[in-house]
Amino acid sequence: MLKKLMILLLLVIAIQVKAQEGVVSPYSFYGIGSLKFKGTVENRSMGGISVYKDSTHVNLQNPATYTGDNLIFYNKESRSVVFTVGGSSKFVNLKSDNSSAKSSTQSFDYLALSIPLGKMGLGFGLLPFTSVGYSLDNFDDQGRISERYQGEGGVNKTYLSLAYPITKQLSFGVTTSYNFGNIKNSTIEFPYASDGSEILYKSRESNRSDLSGLDFNFGLHFNKKLNDKLEIQAASTFSPKTNLTSTNERTFSTIVFNNIGGEVEVNSIESDLESRGLDKTDLILPTKFSLGVGIGQPRKWFAGLDYKYQNTSNFSNRLYDYENTEFENSSSLSLGGFYIPKYNSFSSYFKRVTYRAGMRFEKTGLKINNESINEFGISFGLGLPVGATYSNANIGIELGNRGTTDSNLVKENFINLQFSLSLNDRWFQKRKYD
Repeated sequence: MLKKLMILLLLVIAIQVKAQEGVVSPYSFYGIGSLKFKGTVENRSMGGISVYKDSTHVNLQNPATYTGDNLIFYNKESRSVVFTVGGSSKFVNLKSDNSSAKSSTQSFDYLALSIPLGKMGLGFGLLPFTSVGYSLDNFDDQGRISERYQGEGGVNKTYLSLAYPITKQLSFGVTTSYNFGNIKNSTIEFPYASDGSEILYKSRESNRSDLSGLDFNFGLHFNKKLNDKLEIQAASTFSPKTNLTSTNERTFSTIVFNNIGGEVEVNSIESDLESRGLDKTDLILPTKFSLGVGIGQPRKWFAGLDYKYQNTSNFSNRLYDYENTEFENSSSLSLGGFYIPKYNSFSSYFKRVTYRAGMRFEKTGLKINNESINEFGISFGLGLPVGATYSNANIGIELGNRGTTDSNLVKENFINLQFSLSLNDRWFQKRKYD
């Protein structure tokens, strides 16, 4: 059963990756794209909280969570190896003062593995970091198209985490990530003759940036039993400022459109970015930290609160100069939790299901036309037990919005559907017989 489910999900994700657009958002035009949520479907279904830790799920946000107590289910001999993979579909309604549009995208979200190493823990995986996807038309006072902006691509992240228990209640972890990817964008200008007729030949500026670089994330996690039932958990992470190296290309072209609207290049010339010191630039990834606290009854319920902050005002990219745009410090507040009626019930499958819910409020750090771009989401999810171990299939849904229609901007109303498998297995077992 587990193998069939895993093969099915991997096939679905493979199809999604092949046709992946990642995101359709005008706000991905800025910086290095829209930040992807760094977390599992389980986290996201609880409003994005990252404070919760157990031995049967992977927490992608805090490396200190890769340690933990051995499972009673396995006679406390060892923790299980946890494999998780997830993907999502997003449906967006874009609305401005005078128009609206609908779009949908499918994406691969993460692939991760957690391995126990005695008291320590090791984790590694792959996930998207940012995503770019937009096609925007700008119109003049006479209602004619004047510019067309298009972009695609994004940055991915492969990581390695190591965690160590300082005490029985306190653990420390560190993640080293290698970021890689590329972003491509173009701007087409539509000229008109004095009589208002459209000129056949258009000019196009095309840019490509190949990005790479390391970053680090340090984490602490604390958990303590308050009595026979209640347990408190607290967590903190810190990511210092780091740089990504961007290798850049820029081309100016003359183009015409064919009968089906495709672009046909007439001639082109490469811009000499090297003479201006723009062929290789550094992008600053600002400092980021988080704090979280929660309380609950193990294997029964949990409620938590997370706060994240990033010095986004320090973000810089010398290659682009955005008009009427600035970056301000970003922050987010997440609230959420779960409830399991009876995790070891034999009489009812639905009593073993994990029911999750949460909400989040986010200040993205992007400010356009003096308007801060904020985001809100409310989420729900189910953890469906699979097989005889603690493996589960997870389903999540998030309803929310981003942006505003004020100051000629765009508001996005979205529905996110997420799917994942969290599979537990034992690789390291004590021999019962010689």
